[in-house]
Amino acid sequence: MLALIEAAGWPIWPLIIASILALAIIFERFYTLRRPLIVPQGLLDQAIDNLRRHGANPDLLRALAEGSALGRILAAGVRNIGASREVMKESLEEAGRAVSHDLERYLSTLGTIATVAPLMGLLGTVVGMIEIFGSQSPTGGNPAVLAHGISVALYNTALGLIVAIPSMIFYRFFRGRVDALLVDMEQQAIKLVEIVHGERK
Repeated sequence: MLALIEAAGWPIWPLIIASILALAIIFERFYTLRRPLIVPQGLLDQAIDNLRRHGANPDLLRALAEGSALGRILAAGVRNIGASREVMKESLEEAGRAVSHDLERYLSTLGTIATVAPLMGLLGTVVGMIEIFGSQSPTGGNPAVLAHGISVALYNTALGLIVAIPSMIFYRFFRGRVDALLVDMEQQAIKLVEIVHGERK
């Protein structure tokens, strides 16, 4: 590994840092964006049942707000249970925007790495080509410098793609997961509004 880094030259260091950062984000998002953690099964039914039995009490609000992302949204609706349908819906939308921002955390960084990594690889390629042309002289080139320039060019191009391709795949994957979770939470929030205002059983 050390020999590869030495062969690739200094342009490989930004790519190594980008790859470590991308891996950290991927593992963190896999852990954070688990469906049971964001949208617990049966949470809406439990909240409505508790609401019918005990009303909008502080214990229910605390349990919802601290439990999950969906719970935070439902808690915002329960707090405004005595208000009009529009006010309740507005409060749910505000909470939904905050939750959406939390779910999308670090995704823009992962997308940026996926976009920039090939460019960093291209920078290494250009540096390698400069070394190749710089080694040429009217009497001929130095084979050692020529070989080093070629290795810098090729290793950096390859590593740039190795970092970019998985980063883009996981960026798209997490974007899809976040969108699916947001749609699910939106549907459950609308159901809460309709049940509270007697439009649905």
